[in-house]
Amino acid sequence: MTVWDDLVGQEKVSEQLDAAARDADALVTAAAADTPLPEASKMTHAWLFTGPPGAGRTQTARAFAAALQCVSPDRALGGAPGCGFCDGCHTALVGTHADVTTVAAVGTQILADDMRDTVRKSFTSPANGRWQVILVEDAERLNEKSANAVLKAVEEPAPRTVWLLCAPSLEDVLPTIRSRCRHLNLRTPSVEAVADMLVRRDGLEPETAFAAARATQGHVDRARRLATDERARARRAAVLKLPLRIDDIGGCLRAAQELVDAATEDSKQLAEEMDGKETEEMKAALGAAQGGRMPRGTAGVMKELEDRQKRRRTRTQRDSLDQALTDLTGFYRDVLALQFGSRIALAHADAEDALERLARGSTPESTLRRIEAIAACREALDRNVAPLLAVEAMTMALRTG
Repeated sequence: MTVWDDLVGQEKVSEQLDAAARDADALVTAAAADTPLPEASKMTHAWLFTGPPGAGRTQTARAFAAALQCVSPDRALGGAPGCGFCDGCHTALVGTHADVTTVAAVGTQILADDMRDTVRKSFTSPANGRWQVILVEDAERLNEKSANAVLKAVEEPAPRTVWLLCAPSLEDVLPTIRSRCRHLNLRTPSVEAVADMLVRRDGLEPETAFAAARATQGHVDRARRLATDERARARRAAVLKLPLRIDDIGGCLRAAQELVDAATEDSKQLAEEMDGKETEEMKAALGAAQGGRMPRGTAGVMKELEDRQKRRRTRTQRDSLDQALTDLTGFYRDVLALQFGSRIALAHADAEDALERLARGSTPESTLRRIEAIAACREALDRNVAPLLAVEAMTMALRTG
């Protein structure tokens, strides 16, 4: 099984990356990486992966990173890099390879402080692997200072350094950065392709896999979570009941509070899983004495860790809310389809009774206004409006239509 096998519905992109990895492998093998890349080479020093949520931008970039670090002996016999089994592939895929650095937004932005060490590392030679790979998962969250730091590194890269940037669209990345990258656009996988992957890789029953893939409209990660996590299914069911619970102002306010509380609980669960482990590891690294007493001069480091964890909790809450809003948008899209008598498959067929009730009791114009209200809520959250205020405004708008 190669590293490309998990890239659902991205056959064309996989072919391009496979060709680039072959050229990169030939350059390293021939000890020619210290010379400029030939014009005909399909390999370049910076890549930009774009596509809608769920298309697998990060997974695709990580698969490419694994192919670049592949050390399979089969390559000497003509095998392609990216076997998926060797130490280079495995460690790159699971995120433990010494020469594959991953940068993700801890809060709502990637700060310059978060990028400083990474940019410095990008100018060094690989320690063990064949390439120094820098994978930026949320390039759209680079702020002005961190984006300028990345721009300098992309403009004058080290000979064996590759930047892999992931963002929803070209417009989310600075023109000066995207002009120096090779662009690959991923498409949303089909429901059938996602369901097939869940059956093959996760051993799910075909009916369960198809229902999850249909409900998430081809979002691979969300489909897997929905199919395997009972809490995720319960949260989705609660969100889909919201349109029927906003008949009065009190109902709107209660629904908004419950939606925000659920998102807060999500962030709290993640914090419990990650923050404690991170804190203990940091204390051990700083040489904490028996009983937890910290050495002098380490208070600043611990405060920085606490600030980073707080930013991550904020982002997790916003991401959880965004997922709920995505489900709501899909719900009203199904209502609109019923109102127009469309034959497209309903994403939320398990809530068909509620869909038909709302379709009969409103007009297509009011449904469109409700979809616009959800979009306005998402924009407000992006502008750092207090989550409860943004969601309350949305539920009131959903009530009036």
